[in-house]
Parts: sequence; structure tokens; C-alpha cells
Amino acid sequence: MDNNLFDSHCHLDFEAFDDDREEVVKRAYDKGIRAIFIPGTRRDTPRIRESKIADVDLYYAVGLHPYFIDEHNVEDVDWVEQQLQQHSDYWVGEIGLDQTCENWDKQCELFEQQVKLAVKYQRPLILHHRKSQNDLLHCLKPYLDDLPQHKGILHAFSGSSEQAQDWVSKGFKLGVGGTITYSRAKKTRAAVREVSLDALVLETDAPDMPVCGYQGERNEPCHVADVIAALAELREESFQDIAKQLWQTSRQLIPSAATDDNATC
Repeated sequence: MDNNLFDSHCHLDFEAFDDDREEVVKRAYDKGIRAIFIPGTRRDTPRIRESKIADVDLYYAVGLHPYFIDEHNVEDVDWVEQQLQQHSDYWVGEIGLDQTCENWDKQCELFEQQVKLAVKYQRPLILHHRKSQNDLLHCLKPYLDDLPQHKGILHAFSGSSEQAQDWVSKGFKLGVGGTITYSRAKKTRAAVREVSLDALVLETDAPDMPVCGYQGERNEPCHVADVIAALAELREESFQDIAKQLWQTSRQLIPSAATDDNATC
């Protein structure tokens, strides 16, 4: 495959990959994936720190995911800050708000504290949402002007064209994954068809969120190729043109990645 692909959201450090992580990355490489972004979810994650596996570049974020809200405490926010101090290229994420999880007040408190760290250290965000996009925007509003120019990625975007445009207008990219491979996701498919291509980034959320046809199986970063194929069909554009644009968009979000590209030109 001639096109380079970037999986902007893959939990490659999860235990689901412990037995065959390198083989998983090799399969991804064979499908054209040349870079993977690994978000954090709780203290001491990501659990791997390599900058590269099987010729695939790895990039990282640290954050406290609302799914694990019962495990998090104030001291964990201090740990996130320590990681940001030690790693100048780490983003803040995966953080967010989730209406299906408990302890809403604690979710909001930890989310705001981590957004403040993103402002302090000028790092983009990786945002988790579930039935909470309006809540996220409300919490983010006081900080939007102080976040870096590239504010981050709304992971696993689902919603209307109006919601998509709202996030894009505020400086966020939209993470597009397996959802768009399902015909029932009509609203989201319409939104990613209509929004500007440079507002999108590819993702798998592996080992979760399998693409259509692989339900019940462990998702892998190699399925970025299936996501981009679905996106190309929806937008009636070529796989190659979309792949080229989304690779450029993803690399530009990460200064060290853009530097690597320039160094090899």
C-alpha cells in the first residue's frame, strides 16, 4: 500500500494486546499504518513507552478516563502533571464526561483539573464523550481561548452535521472510526460526509469499537484501512486522496511528528 495511515486513537497498551502486541503492529504496518496514538486512561497508563514498534511510530497522551472514575483521586491529577512535565510531547487524554458512568460531580471536577493542565502546559486534548457533548462544551468554554491552537481531538465523534461544525469551529478535529462503517449510523455518516476533510482524523479505538463485519472480535489498528474505505465511499472521493490529506492532518497535530517528516524530506 502506497498510502501512509495514522491511527489517532488506539489503546495498544491494554492487556488485550499483551500476548501479541508486536504481531498486531506488524499487521497494521502491512495495511499502511505508520503511526499510532496511544491515549492514557488511568494512573500508570500507557503501560508501554516505546517510540516505535515494528517500524510504526508511537505517540502518547496521559489522562484519567471517566470509565475508571472510582479508581481516580486528586493525587492522580498530580501524577498526570508530573508526566506532562517529564514528556514535552504528551497530550492530555483520554479525558471527558460520560453520562453512563457514576460520580458525575467527580467526573466534572477531574475533567476541569486536567483541562487546566492542558492550558498550563499547552497540550492538546483527547476528549471522551457519551451523551455529554453539550456538557463538555460548557465545561470547556472558559478555557477555549487559552488552549493551544490545535486544541485536540473529539474522540469517536457521533452526532449531527451541526454538532460537527460546532466542534470544528472551536478548533477541534473529529475522530472518525468504526461507527461510520455501520449503515444505521445515518446522522454521523452524513456529518462526516459534509464536514471539511481536514477536520477529520482516523481512529480505531482498538481493542474496542470493531468495524462492521468484525463484531464480537478484538479490534486492531489495521482496521484503520476499513474506516478510510468507508469514508472514501461516503464522500465519493478516492482512498488515496483521503489518505494523503488525513495523514498530513494527523502529522501536523504533533510537532515531533511534523519534525520527523521534515527531517526525511
